[in-house]
Amino acid sequence: MRIPLAAPDITESEIEAVTSVLRTSRLSLGPQLEEFEHSLSEYIGAPHTIAVSSGTAALHLCLARSGHNEGR
Repeated sequence: MRIPLAAPDITESEIEAVTSVLRTSRLSLGPQLEEFEHSLSEYIGAPHTIAVSSGTAALHLCLARSGHNEGR
């Protein structure tokens, strides 16, 4: 039995946002990333945030910060 998946909910505004970044020379570490990190910091009430490329990278940073990977 196949369970149907929901179609992605992507608007023209989101497509334009991605397209505008693809047309620059800064696909990563650009102003959109800085704006996202700042907005997220304000939203969650944290003094700093760091965006990473994947959930695995986020977990690695969490473990490194907590000291659970010492001795490797």
